[in-house]
Amino acid sequence: MSHTNPDPEPDRSTGLEPGGGVPPGETPPAESSMPGALPRDTHNPTKGWAKAPLTLILVMVVLVAAFFLVYSLVLML
Repeated sequence: MSHTNPDPEPDRSTGLEPGGGVPPGETPPAESSMPGALPRDTHNPTKGWAKAPLTLILVMVVLVAAFFLVYSLVLML
């Protein structure tokens, strides 16, 4: 299996100066950044828990704790 060098030979490459540099105008212009090309992000949902689910969970925890408290008091009597 033979391996060839993918790099071009400097002697045959166009646009190279004798020292290996590139003269002005031979390189393409710099590209603009990607965020400027994307659509504007207008929907940013809030992070964290919503109030209704958090309240429901807290109410359920209090009810379960109250149930076990009352159950333990009934067993003591």
